Amino acid sequence: MQQPPLTSPLVDLFLELCGLPSPPGEEREVADRVAEYLRSLGVRVTEDDAGARIGSSAGNLYARLPGSDQSGTPLLFCAHLDTVPPVGALEPFVDEEGIVRNAGGTILGADDKAAVAVMLEAARRIVADGLPHAGVELLFTPMEEVGLQGARAFDASALEAKAGFVYDQAAPIGDVVLGAPYARTVEARFHGRAAHSGMYPEDGRSAIQAAARAISDLRLGRVDDVSSANVGLIEGGTSRNVVPEWCVLQAEARSHDPETLATLVREMLEAFAYAASVSDCSVDTQVSDQYSGYRFRPDEPAMLIAYDGLRGAGFEPRAILSGGAADANVFNEAGLPCVNLANGMAEIHTPDEHIAVDDLEAMVEVTLGLVEAARSAA
Repeated sequence: MQQPPLTSPLVDLFLELCGLPSPPGEEREVADRVAEYLRSLGVRVTEDDAGARIGSSAGNLYARLPGSDQSGTPLLFCAHLDTVPPVGALEPFVDEEGIVRNAGGTILGADDKAAVAVMLEAARRIVADGLPHAGVELLFTPMEEVGLQGARAFDASALEAKAGFVYDQAAPIGDVVLGAPYARTVEARFHGRAAHSGMYPEDGRSAIQAAARAISDLRLGRVDDVSSANVGLIEGGTSRNVVPEWCVLQAEARSHDPETLATLVREMLEAFAYAASVSDCSVDTQVSDQYSGYRFRPDEPAMLIAYDGLRGAGFEPRAILSGGAADANVFNEAGLPCVNLANGMAEIHTPDEHIAVDDLEAMVEVTLGLVEAARSAA
Protein backbone atom coordinates (compact mmCIF):
# COMPACT_ATOMS: atom_id res chain seq x y z
CA MET A 1 0.00 0.00 0.00
CA GLN A 2 1.26 3.45 -0.84
CA GLN A 3 2.57 5.38 2.15
CA PRO A 4 0.19 8.27 2.97
CA PRO A 5 1.68 11.75 2.94
CA LEU A 6 2.76 12.92 6.36
CA THR A 7 1.23 16.30 5.70
CA SER A 8 -1.53 17.81 3.59
CA PRO A 9 -3.94 20.73 4.04
CA LEU A 10 -6.40 18.34 5.68
CA VAL A 11 -3.82 16.86 8.02
CA ASP A 12 -2.44 20.29 8.88
CA LEU A 13 -5.93 21.51 9.74
CA PHE A 14 -6.62 18.43 11.86
CA LEU A 15 -3.34 18.83 13.76
CA GLU A 16 -4.12 22.50 14.35
CA LEU A 17 -7.58 21.73 15.71
CA CYS A 18 -6.26 18.95 17.95
CA GLY A 19 -3.70 21.36 19.37
CA LEU A 20 -6.46 23.66 20.64
CA PRO A 21 -7.97 22.57 23.97
CA SER A 22 -11.77 22.50 23.91
CA PRO A 23 -13.20 20.72 26.94
CA PRO A 24 -16.97 21.00 27.32
CA GLY A 25 -17.92 24.63 27.87
CA GLU A 26 -14.59 25.99 26.60
CA GLU A 27 -14.95 25.63 22.83
CA ARG A 28 -14.44 29.30 21.91
CA GLU A 29 -10.98 29.02 20.35
CA VAL A 30 -11.90 26.04 18.19
CA ALA A 31 -15.22 27.63 17.21
CA ASP A 32 -13.42 30.78 16.09
CA ARG A 33 -11.00 28.75 13.96
CA VAL A 34 -13.83 26.81 12.32
CA ALA A 35 -15.74 30.01 11.56
CA GLU A 36 -12.61 31.64 10.18
CA TYR A 37 -11.99 28.66 7.89
CA LEU A 38 -15.50 28.67 6.48
CA ARG A 39 -15.51 32.43 5.96
CA SER A 40 -12.26 32.13 4.03
CA LEU A 41 -14.24 29.96 1.58
CA GLY A 42 -16.83 32.71 1.21
CA VAL A 43 -19.37 30.77 3.27
CA ARG A 44 -21.60 32.67 5.68
CA VAL A 45 -21.43 31.41 9.26
CA THR A 46 -23.86 32.18 12.06
CA GLU A 47 -23.69 31.38 15.76
CA ASP A 48 -26.75 30.96 17.94
CA ASP A 49 -27.17 31.87 21.60
CA ALA A 50 -26.87 28.31 22.86
CA GLY A 51 -23.59 29.09 24.61
CA ALA A 52 -25.21 31.47 27.05
CA ARG A 53 -28.09 29.07 27.65
CA ILE A 54 -26.02 25.94 28.35
CA GLY A 55 -22.95 27.49 29.96
CA SER A 56 -20.47 27.34 27.10
CA SER A 57 -18.11 29.95 25.69
CA ALA A 58 -19.45 29.17 22.20
CA GLY A 59 -22.82 28.51 20.63
CA ASN A 60 -23.71 26.30 17.70
CA LEU A 61 -22.04 27.28 14.44
CA TYR A 62 -24.20 26.92 11.34
CA ALA A 63 -23.33 27.29 7.66
CA ARG A 64 -25.23 26.50 4.49
CA LEU A 65 -24.04 25.80 0.97
CA PRO A 66 -27.05 26.51 -1.29
CA GLY A 67 -27.89 23.57 -3.53
CA SER A 68 -27.43 23.64 -7.27
CA ASP A 69 -29.69 20.61 -7.86
CA GLN A 70 -33.11 20.97 -6.27
CA SER A 71 -34.28 17.48 -7.24
CA GLY A 72 -32.19 15.63 -4.66
CA THR A 73 -32.06 15.36 -0.86
CA PRO A 74 -30.42 18.23 1.07
CA LEU A 75 -28.06 17.02 3.77
CA LEU A 76 -26.89 18.08 7.22
CA PHE A 77 -23.36 17.27 8.38
CA CYS A 78 -22.84 17.73 12.13
CA ALA A 79 -19.75 17.44 14.34
CA HIS A 80 -19.09 18.50 17.91
CA LEU A 81 -16.35 20.94 18.87
CA ASP A 82 -15.71 19.73 22.42
CA THR A 83 -13.61 16.84 23.65
CA VAL A 84 -13.40 15.09 26.97
CA PRO A 85 -11.12 17.21 29.18
CA PRO A 86 -7.42 16.67 28.41
CA VAL A 87 -5.21 15.89 31.40
CA GLY A 88 -1.88 16.68 29.75
CA ALA A 89 -0.33 18.58 26.89
CA LEU A 90 -1.85 18.57 23.41
CA GLU A 91 1.04 17.74 21.08
CA PRO A 92 -0.48 16.02 18.04
CA PHE A 93 1.87 14.51 15.47
CA VAL A 94 1.92 12.05 12.58
CA ASP A 95 4.12 9.02 13.18
CA GLU A 96 6.15 7.17 10.56
CA GLU A 97 3.25 4.84 9.79
CA GLY A 98 0.91 7.70 8.96
CA ILE A 99 -1.02 7.53 12.25
CA VAL A 100 -1.98 10.73 14.07
CA ARG A 101 -1.31 10.52 17.80
CA ASN A 102 -0.74 12.84 20.76
CA ALA A 103 2.68 12.97 22.39
CA GLY A 104 1.37 14.77 25.48
CA GLY A 105 0.11 11.76 27.44
CA THR A 106 -3.58 12.54 27.08
CA ILE A 107 -6.33 12.41 24.49
CA LEU A 108 -5.77 13.32 20.84
CA GLY A 109 -9.22 14.79 20.30
CA ALA A 110 -10.07 12.85 17.15
CA ASP A 111 -13.44 12.53 18.84
CA ASP A 112 -14.77 14.63 17.23
CA LYS A 113 -12.18 16.92 15.59
CA ALA A 114 -11.52 14.31 12.91
CA ALA A 115 -15.12 14.86 11.79
CA VAL A 116 -14.75 18.64 12.06
CA ALA A 117 -11.65 18.66 9.85
CA VAL A 118 -13.16 16.24 7.32
CA MET A 119 -16.37 18.24 6.97
CA LEU A 120 -14.44 21.49 6.53
CA GLU A 121 -12.22 19.96 3.86
CA ALA A 122 -15.24 18.51 2.07
CA ALA A 123 -16.88 21.94 2.11
CA ARG A 124 -13.71 23.43 0.62
CA ARG A 125 -13.77 20.84 -2.16
CA ILE A 126 -17.43 21.48 -2.92
CA VAL A 127 -16.88 25.24 -3.13
CA ALA A 128 -13.51 25.19 -4.94
CA ASP A 129 -14.51 22.55 -7.49
CA GLY A 130 -18.06 23.76 -7.95
CA LEU A 131 -19.43 20.29 -7.21
CA PRO A 132 -23.16 19.97 -7.81
CA HIS A 133 -25.28 19.09 -4.79
CA ALA A 134 -28.83 19.25 -3.47
CA GLY A 135 -27.92 21.46 -0.51
CA VAL A 136 -25.39 21.03 2.28
CA GLU A 137 -25.74 22.37 5.82
CA LEU A 138 -22.93 22.26 8.36
CA LEU A 139 -23.45 22.35 12.12
CA PHE A 140 -20.74 22.40 14.78
CA THR A 141 -22.00 21.92 18.33
CA PRO A 142 -20.56 22.54 21.83
CA MET A 143 -20.87 20.36 24.92
CA GLU A 144 -21.73 17.08 23.21
CA GLU A 145 -19.60 15.10 25.65
CA VAL A 146 -21.75 16.18 28.61
CA GLY A 147 -25.22 15.26 27.44
CA LEU A 148 -25.50 16.39 23.80
CA GLN A 149 -26.31 19.84 25.13
CA GLY A 150 -25.35 21.94 22.11
CA ALA A 151 -27.45 19.89 19.71
CA ARG A 152 -30.37 19.96 22.15
CA ALA A 153 -30.17 23.75 22.29
CA PHE A 154 -30.15 24.13 18.49
CA ASP A 155 -33.36 25.01 16.65
CA ALA A 156 -33.57 22.05 14.29
CA SER A 157 -36.74 23.41 12.72
CA ALA A 158 -34.56 25.95 10.88
CA LEU A 159 -32.82 23.20 8.91
CA GLU A 160 -33.66 22.52 5.27
CA ALA A 161 -31.96 19.10 5.33
CA LYS A 162 -34.03 15.95 4.91
CA ALA A 163 -31.26 13.66 6.17
CA GLY A 164 -28.20 14.13 8.35
CA PHE A 165 -24.87 12.53 9.14
CA VAL A 166 -22.46 12.57 12.06
CA TYR A 167 -19.07 10.81 12.17
CA ASP A 168 -18.89 9.84 15.82
CA GLN A 169 -18.38 6.07 16.02
CA ALA A 170 -14.93 4.72 16.87
CA ALA A 171 -14.83 1.81 14.43
CA PRO A 172 -13.56 1.02 10.92
CA ILE A 173 -14.92 3.05 8.03
CA GLY A 174 -17.92 1.24 6.60
CA ASP A 175 -19.73 0.68 9.89
CA VAL A 176 -23.14 2.34 9.82
CA VAL A 177 -25.02 2.74 13.09
CA LEU A 178 -28.44 1.21 12.58
CA GLY A 179 -29.56 2.00 16.12
CA ALA A 180 -28.48 3.59 19.39
CA PRO A 181 -29.81 2.99 22.91
CA TYR A 182 -32.18 4.85 25.16
CA ALA A 183 -30.54 5.97 28.41
CA ARG A 184 -31.50 7.18 31.87
CA THR A 185 -29.40 8.45 34.76
CA VAL A 186 -30.10 7.73 38.41
CA GLU A 187 -28.74 9.74 41.32
CA ALA A 188 -29.04 8.22 44.76
CA ARG A 189 -28.33 10.27 47.89
CA PHE A 190 -27.96 8.10 51.01
CA HIS A 191 -28.37 9.75 54.43
CA GLY A 192 -27.07 8.05 57.56
CA ARG A 193 -25.88 9.39 60.92
CA ALA A 194 -22.42 10.78 61.73
CA ALA A 195 -20.47 9.51 64.75
CA HIS A 196 -16.87 9.18 65.88
CA SER A 197 -15.66 5.98 64.23
CA GLY A 198 -13.39 5.03 67.14
CA MET A 199 -15.26 6.04 70.26
CA TYR A 200 -18.95 5.73 69.27
CA PRO A 201 -19.17 3.72 66.04
CA GLU A 202 -22.39 2.00 67.17
CA ASP A 203 -24.10 5.40 67.19
CA GLY A 204 -23.31 5.95 63.52
CA ARG A 205 -25.15 4.82 60.41
CA SER A 206 -22.80 4.58 57.45
CA ALA A 207 -24.22 6.03 54.25
CA ILE A 208 -21.23 4.63 52.34
CA GLN A 209 -21.95 1.13 53.65
CA ALA A 210 -25.55 1.47 52.50
CA ALA A 211 -24.44 2.62 49.05
CA ALA A 212 -21.93 -0.22 48.80
CA ARG A 213 -24.61 -2.76 49.71
CA ALA A 214 -26.86 -1.34 47.01
CA ILE A 215 -24.14 -1.42 44.36
CA SER A 216 -23.32 -5.06 45.15
CA ASP A 217 -26.93 -5.99 44.35
CA LEU A 218 -27.03 -4.30 40.93
CA ARG A 219 -26.66 -5.89 37.52
CA LEU A 220 -23.79 -3.90 36.07
CA GLY A 221 -21.72 -4.00 32.90
CA ARG A 222 -23.04 -5.83 29.84
CA VAL A 223 -26.49 -6.89 30.99
CA ASP A 224 -27.53 -8.44 27.65
CA ASP A 225 -26.77 -7.98 23.96
CA VAL A 226 -28.46 -4.56 23.80
CA SER A 227 -28.29 -3.29 27.39
CA SER A 228 -25.72 -2.08 29.93
CA ALA A 229 -25.61 -0.45 33.35
CA ASN A 230 -22.93 1.37 35.30
CA VAL A 231 -22.21 3.20 38.53
CA GLY A 232 -19.63 5.76 37.51
CA LEU A 233 -19.34 8.21 40.40
CA ILE A 234 -19.53 7.86 44.17
CA GLU A 235 -18.78 10.52 46.77
CA GLY A 236 -19.25 10.54 50.50
CA GLY A 237 -17.85 11.06 53.97
CA THR A 238 -16.04 13.95 55.58
CA SER A 239 -13.10 12.37 57.41
CA ARG A 240 -11.36 9.04 57.93
CA ASN A 241 -12.48 8.91 61.58
CA VAL A 242 -16.13 9.84 61.10
CA VAL A 243 -18.91 7.40 60.25
CA PRO A 244 -20.11 8.94 56.95
CA GLU A 245 -23.50 10.65 57.13
CA TRP A 246 -23.83 11.21 53.37
CA CYS A 247 -23.01 9.31 50.22
CA VAL A 248 -24.08 10.19 46.69
CA LEU A 249 -23.71 7.91 43.69
CA GLN A 250 -24.37 8.47 40.00
CA ALA A 251 -25.56 5.55 37.90
CA GLU A 252 -26.86 5.03 34.39
CA ALA A 253 -28.66 2.39 32.39
CA ARG A 254 -28.82 2.01 28.61
CA SER A 255 -30.81 -0.29 26.35
CA HIS A 256 -32.09 -0.51 22.81
CA ASP A 257 -35.26 -1.95 24.36
CA PRO A 258 -37.30 0.62 26.36
CA GLU A 259 -38.90 -2.10 28.49
CA THR A 260 -35.52 -3.50 29.49
CA LEU A 261 -34.35 0.01 30.34
CA ALA A 262 -37.38 0.52 32.57
CA THR A 263 -36.66 -2.80 34.30
CA LEU A 264 -33.01 -1.89 34.95
CA VAL A 265 -33.95 1.47 36.43
CA ARG A 266 -36.65 -0.10 38.61
CA GLU A 267 -34.12 -2.66 39.88
CA MET A 268 -31.73 0.16 40.78
CA LEU A 269 -34.40 2.04 42.72
CA GLU A 270 -35.45 -1.10 44.57
CA ALA A 271 -31.83 -1.96 45.44
CA PHE A 272 -31.21 1.55 46.74
CA ALA A 273 -34.35 1.53 48.88
CA TYR A 274 -33.64 -1.93 50.30
CA ALA A 275 -29.99 -1.17 51.11
CA ALA A 276 -30.98 2.04 52.87
CA SER A 277 -33.65 0.32 54.96
CA VAL A 278 -31.45 -2.55 56.19
CA SER A 279 -28.67 -0.07 56.99
CA ASP A 280 -31.00 2.18 58.99
CA CYS A 281 -30.44 4.98 56.49
CA SER A 282 -32.68 6.91 54.14
CA VAL A 283 -32.21 7.51 50.44
CA ASP A 284 -33.48 10.09 47.94
CA THR A 285 -33.35 9.21 44.26
CA GLN A 286 -33.73 11.19 41.06
CA VAL A 287 -34.21 9.61 37.63
CA SER A 288 -33.61 11.61 34.45
CA ASP A 289 -33.93 10.74 30.78
CA GLN A 290 -30.45 11.10 29.29
CA TYR A 291 -31.35 10.67 25.63
CA SER A 292 -33.77 8.81 23.38
CA GLY A 293 -32.66 5.89 21.27
CA TYR A 294 -33.52 5.11 17.67
CA ARG A 295 -33.55 2.22 15.21
CA PHE A 296 -33.51 2.63 11.42
CA ARG A 297 -34.92 0.24 8.90
CA PRO A 298 -32.18 -0.77 6.45
CA ASP A 299 -34.24 0.52 3.53
CA GLU A 300 -34.89 4.02 4.91
CA PRO A 301 -33.75 6.85 2.58
CA ALA A 302 -31.01 8.12 4.93
CA MET A 303 -29.57 4.62 5.24
CA LEU A 304 -29.66 4.12 1.46
CA ILE A 305 -27.75 7.39 0.99
CA ALA A 306 -25.21 6.16 3.56
CA TYR A 307 -24.77 2.84 1.74
CA ASP A 308 -24.43 4.49 -1.68
CA GLY A 309 -22.01 7.11 -0.40
CA LEU A 310 -19.77 4.54 1.25
CA ARG A 311 -19.77 2.29 -1.79
CA GLY A 312 -18.98 5.28 -4.00
CA ALA A 313 -15.89 5.87 -1.87
CA GLY A 314 -14.85 2.21 -2.03
CA PHE A 315 -16.18 0.92 1.30
CA GLU A 316 -18.69 -1.89 1.82
CA PRO A 317 -21.29 -0.83 4.41
CA ARG A 318 -21.89 -2.88 7.56
CA ALA A 319 -24.94 -2.15 9.74
CA ILE A 320 -24.16 -2.22 13.47
CA LEU A 321 -25.78 -1.30 16.78
CA SER A 322 -24.03 1.22 19.02
CA GLY A 323 -23.93 1.32 22.79
CA GLY A 324 -23.29 5.05 22.89
CA ALA A 325 -25.00 8.29 21.98
CA ALA A 326 -24.16 11.11 19.59
CA ASP A 327 -25.79 14.28 18.32
CA ALA A 328 -27.61 11.96 15.90
CA ASN A 329 -29.84 10.91 18.82
CA VAL A 330 -31.06 14.49 19.22
CA PHE A 331 -31.87 15.00 15.55
CA ASN A 332 -33.60 11.65 15.21
CA GLU A 333 -35.74 12.51 18.23
CA ALA A 334 -36.55 15.85 16.55
CA GLY A 335 -37.71 14.06 13.40
CA LEU A 336 -34.66 14.51 11.15
CA PRO A 337 -33.23 11.12 10.15
CA CYS A 338 -29.56 11.34 11.14
CA VAL A 339 -27.09 8.50 10.62
CA ASN A 340 -23.88 8.00 12.58
CA LEU A 341 -20.98 6.70 10.48
CA ALA A 342 -17.74 5.23 11.81
CA ASN A 343 -14.66 7.18 10.75
CA GLY A 344 -11.72 5.01 11.79
CA MET A 345 -10.78 6.74 15.04
CA ALA A 346 -9.69 4.36 17.80
CA GLU A 347 -9.02 4.28 21.56
CA ILE A 348 -11.03 7.47 22.01
CA HIS A 349 -11.06 9.18 25.42
CA THR A 350 -7.65 7.65 26.25
CA PRO A 351 -3.98 8.66 25.85
CA ASP A 352 -3.76 6.03 23.07
CA GLU A 353 -6.40 7.73 20.92
CA HIS A 354 -5.38 7.79 17.26
CA ILE A 355 -6.56 7.90 13.67
CA ALA A 356 -4.84 7.11 10.39
CA VAL A 357 -4.14 9.82 7.81
CA ASP A 358 -5.60 7.38 5.27
CA ASP A 359 -8.88 7.37 7.18
CA LEU A 360 -9.04 11.16 7.35
CA GLU A 361 -8.57 11.37 3.61
CA ALA A 362 -11.03 8.54 3.02
CA MET A 363 -13.76 10.21 5.06
CA VAL A 364 -13.52 13.28 2.82
CA GLU A 365 -14.26 10.98 -0.11
CA VAL A 366 -17.10 9.39 1.86
CA THR A 367 -18.55 12.84 2.53
CA LEU A 368 -18.41 13.76 -1.14
CA GLY A 369 -19.89 10.36 -1.94
CA LEU A 370 -22.82 11.08 0.39
CA VAL A 371 -23.34 14.46 -1.28
CA GLU A 372 -23.40 12.80 -4.69
CA ALA A 373 -25.70 10.01 -3.55
CA ALA A 374 -28.10 12.55 -2.05
CA ARG A 375 -28.12 14.56 -5.28
CA SER A 376 -29.66 11.63 -7.12
CA ALA A 377 -31.92 10.53 -4.25
CA ALA A 378 -35.61 11.38 -4.46
